[in-house]
Amino acid sequence: MAKQKLRILWIFLFAVILIIAMMISIVSGTLDFSVSNILKVFLKGNADHLTQHIIINVRLPRTLVGMLVGVNLGIAGALLQGLLRNNLASPNIIGVNSGAGLAAVIMMCFMPGSINMLPSATFLGALLTSLLIYSISKKKGNSSNVTIILAGVALNALLHALTSAIMILNSDELAVTYTWLIGGLNGRGWIHYESILYYSLFGIIASIFLSPRINLFLLGEDMGKNLGLSVEFSRILIIITASILAGSAVSVAGTIGFIGLCSPHIARLIIGNDYRYLVVFSGILGGLILVVSDTLARVMFQPMELPVGILTAILGTPFFLFLIYSRRRNI
Repeated sequence: MAKQKLRILWIFLFAVILIIAMMISIVSGTLDFSVSNILKVFLKGNADHLTQHIIINVRLPRTLVGMLVGVNLGIAGALLQGLLRNNLASPNIIGVNSGAGLAAVIMMCFMPGSINMLPSATFLGALLTSLLIYSISKKKGNSSNVTIILAGVALNALLHALTSAIMILNSDELAVTYTWLIGGLNGRGWIHYESILYYSLFGIIASIFLSPRINLFLLGEDMGKNLGLSVEFSRILIIITASILAGSAVSVAGTIGFIGLCSPHIARLIIGNDYRYLVVFSGILGGLILVVSDTLARVMFQPMELPVGILTAILGTPFFLFLIYSRRRNI
């Protein structure tokens, strides 16, 4: 009981930190605002027009989108790591993000008039990639975790190559798709928030519901079956949920990497491997990492802005290499 209370306390603490980071994100930028400016906008409603426009129509929706994208990627990473029983699995490492990205580029290049269907297209791309990785894991068995990751890396490279080929052959769309493909939150507004919100809510609720089943997966398939787990049905539900979360994130922010890898690992170090808590905590940490990264990307090189996908890659690559090194030492 004391351990459960400690886990809940950690989750509450980092949720508060996330809210503080979001407030800092809203007030920081080329034009800095004070807390009194924020109070005037949200409480008194008597701020000047420029301040109100920047906060309400520019920074607030961008921060909310960044938070949801980070939450989605963090939870998707936790789900995939639990499903594959491999802590190196994440949406960007095994190609799920790239599958969603390829679907999005196809949609933007060949069906620009149906851009409102982008979240559905990215979900389909992420789902097909996830199912392919799942089929590999099913054939190779429990002892092939490294093989699964290597197959995912190879698939990731293939999907990136196909995406690049489509972009080159459709150079009129190159500027838009390339900026989007790097991963960033520049220009994200209320329309993007509305497009991701319901996918996020569904995915978050579904992942919380599925978290006890993932705990059974960690015990092994045979043990899970003995405890009453419907293995195949649960696998499909987890894959669909992770694809909804990753696909919706990619649809509004591009292929931002390493959030789905780092946040579950950090969460696991703090509160352990119980997915009833790990799923929620991974989402909170994912939102925190992305909001902080986006704030730094906006303020470090003013007046220029660095795409947040570049910053997360710079921070995440050493983390990934450290994880590989740690696994080799444990062999």
